[in-house]
Amino acid sequence: MIASELITYDIPPLKLSETGEKALGWMEEFKVSEIPIIDGGKYLGLIQENDILDRNDLDEPIKNYNLNYQNPFAHSHQHLFEIISLIVENNIDILPVVDPSGEYLGIITIKSVLTYFSKAVSIANQGSIVTLELNIRDYSLAEISKLVESDNAKILASFITSHPDSTKLEVTLKINKTEITRILHTFERFDYVVTGSYNETEYQQDLKSRYDEFLRFLNP
Repeated sequence: MIASELITYDIPPLKLSETGEKALGWMEEFKVSEIPIIDGGKYLGLIQENDILDRNDLDEPIKNYNLNYQNPFAHSHQHLFEIISLIVENNIDILPVVDPSGEYLGIITIKSVLTYFSKAVSIANQGSIVTLELNIRDYSLAEISKLVESDNAKILASFITSHPDSTKLEVTLKINKTEITRILHTFERFDYVVTGSYNETEYQQDLKSRYDEFLRFLNP
């Protein structure tokens, strides 16, 4: 998944001729802390709430602010993981996307990233979640998949959590079966440490309900 596939147009950019009052209004309307500014189609940067409030003149056009804009952006070809890093590092709600010439293409929102991940981990599909702990040197997704498939099951999604000062990994698996007792026994037989398993239908329904509720919070 790359940036161009996550672009949304739900939040329009502002032009330099528009006022601080309009910027604050859009921030309130779209529940964000910053708005992208463009000039002749070129992306200039993000204007934030404090940039406007510090001026004490909401009727003044943005072009008079002479701001050093916060300037995070993603190129259209950048990968999802790079996008997430940019959002976290810059502590922003939205990430503008530009083409190689700096033309503004649109934005990526936290909601669009979450929506993609919900599909990637098959959150709406019934199944089970298993977490394993193992040494980094012992990790092999091919081997783990082989053990899961020995019970006629499939891994729908997986991700890894690591810690800087540890030689251990936590591997989280989404499996397409709700009855996974034999799979858990297989993991234990091959000396995998199973730290958690969730295979109740109610758990899956609750997880999806919580996800839907969170999306409604992001987009009231």
